[in-house]
Amino acid sequence: MKQVLKQLRSDAGLTQADLAERLGVSRQAVIALETDKHIPSLDLAYRIASVFDRPIEAIFENPYRNTPV
Repeated sequence: MKQVLKQLRSDAGLTQADLAERLGVSRQAVIALETDKHIPSLDLAYRIASVFDRPIEAIFENPYRNTPV
């Protein structure tokens, strides 16, 4: 899942540990998100969006966009 989480975190001056604390997850979870080894739950995606005051779509690419139904 293409996303900009690492760049947003860096631009905000947050360490992985800082972001993990704000999200209520482990630092390892933030690493997994930043390296696309984990897809966040909807709840976690909303918490991430809230931390950076952006819509979810500005952080995570919709994998179903342009997919025929």
